[in-house]
Amino acid sequence: MTAPPITAVLFDFHQTLVDGGDPCASLDAAWARVGRRGSAEQELGSERYRRMAQEVHHLWDRVREVDPQGQRDLSPELHRAAFDALMERLPEVDANLAQGFYEVMPEMWRPFEDALPTLRELKRRGIRLALVSNVEADIRPVMARWGLLEWFDAVLLSFEVGIVKPQAGIFQLALDRLGVDAGHALMVGDDRFGDPGGAALGVRTLLLPRTEGRSHGLGLVLRMVGPEADS
Repeated sequence: MTAPPITAVLFDFHQTLVDGGDPCASLDAAWARVGRRGSAEQELGSERYRRMAQEVHHLWDRVREVDPQGQRDLSPELHRAAFDALMERLPEVDANLAQGFYEVMPEMWRPFEDALPTLRELKRRGIRLALVSNVEADIRPVMARWGLLEWFDAVLLSFEVGIVKPQAGIFQLALDRLGVDAGHALMVGDDRFGDPGGAALGVRTLLLPRTEGRSHGLGLVLRMVGPEADS
């Protein structure tokens, strides 16, 4: 028995379609945002500068230690509380600089080089697309800025629908809005805790672990979907 054809793809956002940007550029932007004098590298020294940039870049990797249920993505207040709890573990980053990091974070996101080509090709093949993201604020302006928003038939954000991945409900909402059955859908993400939640409904899942390069291997989605969707 062959698997049913994939006629819809659900995408995660952060670390799936976009990355967090260059760590040092993020530190430079945060430093300037809060009005620190000179350059961050000059004032901190090269070794401390690069260490701090990397520590903040990987800050969210340990978020389950302070927010095991993913409640941070239900409101801006909960998200900021989780961020502050993580920042407390980085004593070199004072509260003022932490504020700068928090403010510039969305500005540093950049689409992977294979994100837009993959979305365009999926739409050419007649595939329905939904974004399913655990996020505390509206990311549509960011998506629009990078030309990502126009390709999606539905956008489901956890803070708007009141459900976070891996709860099956957010995946079911996406399927309902696309008008497809779970067996004809593919979920693409990077988070081994949240993104497989749709599997309970029968949604196939592709996990692409976090990468540092400009391409994220999204061509695998096209290979899984096949050349054309069923009419």
